[in-house]
Amino acid sequence: MLLPIYLYGQPVLRKVATDITADYPDLKKLIEDMFETMDKSDGVGLAAPQIGLDIRVLVINLDALSETFPEYKDYRKAMINAHIEEVSGDKITREEGCLSLPGIHEPVTRQEKIKITYRDQDFVEHTEVFEGYVARVIQHEYDHLEGKMFIDHLSPIRKQLIKSKLNSILKGKVNCGYRVKAVKK
Repeated sequence: MLLPIYLYGQPVLRKVATDITADYPDLKKLIEDMFETMDKSDGVGLAAPQIGLDIRVLVINLDALSETFPEYKDYRKAMINAHIEEVSGDKITREEGCLSLPGIHEPVTRQEKIKITYRDQDFVEHTEVFEGYVARVIQHEYDHLEGKMFIDHLSPIRKQLIKSKLNSILKGKVNCGYRVKAVKK
């Protein structure tokens, strides 16, 4: 089922998400719906706060990049109760966008390597190290679990330059090809 994407300004996007238990209602269906919503919205990652839930669940799908990066063929992953243990490596700056911030793309600096503990869809615990683009996507989605957005990494001057775009999103004046839930006025 396609779910609406919560846009910038929705309070749930600024809440720190909570861990869940294996008996969370309809968890597998929720994860399927998150993958479907992300895929139909042309995203590569989606966190539960972006669909209005303050729980620690995120999904990523890098298959759309597999023509350029064959190593991402069929690369899909769900992470439940994700907690980054360590970030390391060089700091790399790349442009990022976000389904909750349609029309905004800005350069963001992140470290290239992370160590993260999470549970998979079967609630089996994993601790893994990710590098490069996968680490960037996970960090971006992880920020949502921590009540942060990629614009929080921007300098004050960059934030000032996108202020009118942010105000348009707050007013629900966005043009995107997916269902959204803007702040109620």
